[in-house]
Amino acid sequence: MNDSISLSGLAKQMVLAELLDEKAAQQAQQQAQRNKLSLVTYLVQNKLVKSRALAELASEQFGVSFLDLNTLDKESQPRDLISEKLVRQHRVLPLWRRGNKLFVGLSDPSNHQAVTDVQFSTGLNTEAILVEDDKLGDAIDKFFDSANSGMEDLADVDLDSLDVQAVDDDKTVGDGGADADDAPVVRFVNKMLLDAIKGGSSDLHFEPYEKAYRVRFRTDGILHEVARPPIQLAPRISARLKVMAALDISERRKPQDGRIKMKISKNKAIDFRVNTLPTLWGEKIVMRILDPTSAQMGIDALGYEEEQKELYMSALKQPQGMILVTGPTGSGKTVSLYTGLNILNTPDVNISTAEDPVEINLEGINQVNVNPKQGMDFTQALRAFLRQDPDIIMVGEIRDLDTASIAVKAAQTGHMVMSTLHTNSAAETLTRLRNMGVPSFNIATSVNLIIAQRLARKLCNSCKKEVNVPRETLLAEGFPEDKIGTFKIYGPAGCENCKGGYKGRVGIYEVVKNTPNLQRIIMEEGNSIDIATQMRKDGFNDLRTSALLKAMQGVTSLEEVNRVTKD
Repeated sequence: MNDSISLSGLAKQMVLAELLDEKAAQQAQQQAQRNKLSLVTYLVQNKLVKSRALAELASEQFGVSFLDLNTLDKESQPRDLISEKLVRQHRVLPLWRRGNKLFVGLSDPSNHQAVTDVQFSTGLNTEAILVEDDKLGDAIDKFFDSANSGMEDLADVDLDSLDVQAVDDDKTVGDGGADADDAPVVRFVNKMLLDAIKGGSSDLHFEPYEKAYRVRFRTDGILHEVARPPIQLAPRISARLKVMAALDISERRKPQDGRIKMKISKNKAIDFRVNTLPTLWGEKIVMRILDPTSAQMGIDALGYEEEQKELYMSALKQPQGMILVTGPTGSGKTVSLYTGLNILNTPDVNISTAEDPVEINLEGINQVNVNPKQGMDFTQALRAFLRQDPDIIMVGEIRDLDTASIAVKAAQTGHMVMSTLHTNSAAETLTRLRNMGVPSFNIATSVNLIIAQRLARKLCNSCKKEVNVPRETLLAEGFPEDKIGTFKIYGPAGCENCKGGYKGRVGIYEVVKNTPNLQRIIMEEGNSIDIATQMRKDGFNDLRTSALLKAMQGVTSLEEVNRVTKD
């Protein structure tokens, strides 16, 4: 007999149970490896063993609970905890969650790596439940089909009967049928909102000019013009949007802020943050789409390199200290913070956040809207939090010395503090705190991790094309000399599935742990150049290097790298 491959534990159990003879088990293992399939999947797909018999045998022999997927309550399945890529890679299905424990279904009990990867990705204790392999494949397909069904439902939404509500000071009030006699404007506004949601846009801009009125959507970070309604409709469109957001329609000289909740199906509602601005030719209105699912995408979906993800996960496990996320407006800082909060959000910890405003509602987290007019600024909120027995505190932004000082003291006295700053790099974040007036010693001893980030557009996988870039150009752009020739550069082409060759965005990160070497430079009051130089010596990639890696992986183009980063 060929001994080139030893029988795995599962194969041996099948031989002992007389489901296969030893030679057949060995051949099955070899074929499964060649086809890059698990042994279970190979056996079931080729009808060598019945799926049910194999699952029951494995359950008994490996001491793993068995579940018939036909009895699964699909409403209990947790959504957006595990990325689709990870689910399909390991053929593992989220079944239900109990507190800090996640139960997942798999068909191969020897696939310990699947459980380990899911646990690392979600930050939850993970337990395997054995299921039949053929039912597992169908269940995974249906799971993601149902997850996307909310967007498919948009095609059938009645523009005249959308349930739109204004959210004002934590109270929700209907729009009372206002503008019911202006059906064309109502339909136009509703269509713009739905089109923006379906297109994956983040913002809508309604802009009046002297002789024209235009509507633009920001999709994947880039503004695109989508409509030019008649200029005569400008006042009526503005009035309709202000009524929807419960704003004062008679006030046209001052900016106003409001919020809209739009229910588009039985189980799906979308929030919009609304801001009006008086301009020369009328009121410009910008609406930010607040996606509640963005905080639950899972860390694997954000684009961190493996070592960067490990640094972030390690920092989240620390009992105290500060995690700072930095970058310009629209760079994804909120999603990075909320992803971390979602991992930390367990029944045994007290989490409080102060935000301006709260963008994503998370059950189990105490969220506070900052309102300086009512005496609730970040400093006041932080002081109140510290009297509320907190474990984890999130401050939307550190803007001044008072907020920074309280945040640092909280991080030094047994609390995990997470926050953002508007700086361009990790090194500048440390010097910004010092420029605010925070003593160098406090910075060195309180900051655990700094994440600087940008968002780059992803190339469309359906149409991206290889681009021939000269070696000299690649070297000038900063690609490693020893790597040139081992990767391909791709560029945008454009097809019906994307916008100009791009579809979606991916994070570009500089993730830096505060090492003893960095602490020494901070204590010596080194400048941002000194700090950045030490970061590179300690092995942390800067934003440019991380962006070039994404280009080497074929995720984005060299043009996009140059748009979002600079050498």
